[in-house]
Amino acid sequence: MQMIDLRSDTVTHPTSAMRRAMAEAEVGDDVFGEDPTVNRLEELAAERLGKEAALFVSSGTMANLVCQLTHCGRGEEMILGDQSHIFHYEQGGSAAVGGIHPRIIPNQPDGSLDLTAVEASVRAENVHFPRTRLLVLENTHNRCDGAPLDPEYMSEAASLARRHGLKLHVDGARIFNAAVALGIDVRQLSGPADSISFCLSKGLSAPVGSLVCGSREFVGEARRARKLLGGGMRQAGVIAAAGMVALTEMVDRLAEDHANARRLAEGLAGIEGIATDPDRFQTNIVYFDLIEKRMTPAQLADRLQERGVRVLPVGPVRLRAVTHHPVTRSDVDRALEEISRAMKNR
Repeated sequence: MQMIDLRSDTVTHPTSAMRRAMAEAEVGDDVFGEDPTVNRLEELAAERLGKEAALFVSSGTMANLVCQLTHCGRGEEMILGDQSHIFHYEQGGSAAVGGIHPRIIPNQPDGSLDLTAVEASVRAENVHFPRTRLLVLENTHNRCDGAPLDPEYMSEAASLARRHGLKLHVDGARIFNAAVALGIDVRQLSGPADSISFCLSKGLSAPVGSLVCGSREFVGEARRARKLLGGGMRQAGVIAAAGMVALTEMVDRLAEDHANARRLAEGLAGIEGIATDPDRFQTNIVYFDLIEKRMTPAQLADRLQERGVRVLPVGPVRLRAVTHHPVTRSDVDRALEEISRAMKNR
């Protein structure tokens, strides 16, 4: 029985086109700037996001940390949301490695930060305070239902940052999901940012890698931070080749994932013992809650895995399911059947 893995879009496998590109990739030493495939990928990423330059790194966590280290010095402060991926899932790297102080404010249900609260959190110049240097947004927002932030909000946040002499970094791990969901060019979302990172290895289906994009000067400094973190790669064109395919062939198809997520959410809403609101989900992430105490999320996940479906427990009553390549509409229907059967037999 084919396993339907909905735990995350990080479980996607490279396409056959990616495997061919990897096998045939022209390579060189990227630390010397001599890997032609990496160079082409960085040029393509910068062009797609409307930035001067880009830097290929191994992961989204490294991408975010490289940006934080480039924008902030030790003892300086960044403002970010209490539900952000950086705050929850990146091991406090900004503090552990960079000595950067996090100033946490609540995320709104749509993943945004209340800009009045952001402005109130900017430190005055005072010998007692860390200096505020950076505002961080996440788009789409993982823990806030995969919600996309729209261009108007991004521009307002950037304007606020500029008024206070801050830089704006966007954790855009799924920024192409946001653009596809909103029906706009991704540059409308990346344009206001001083730096933006995005993952090749989620919905875009590449096996590894993320990009950091920004000004030429910023990327030059970010390259130093990547080296500090041990992220300098040699013949990295082997993996960058898959990233080229991801950016040229896999962006538009994200709409299929969004449609499948909507179908999944609507099906889940009709299963007794499960609570979810399909209207909350605009991209490829679906959260749902168990509303009875006869089974925990972990127990449901274990039962479903035995039936060939994987979902991710993320809280005392909550689970997550993420649609991605190559999960199909029929896979979603089969997953719903198995979830319904498991709930009836609980």
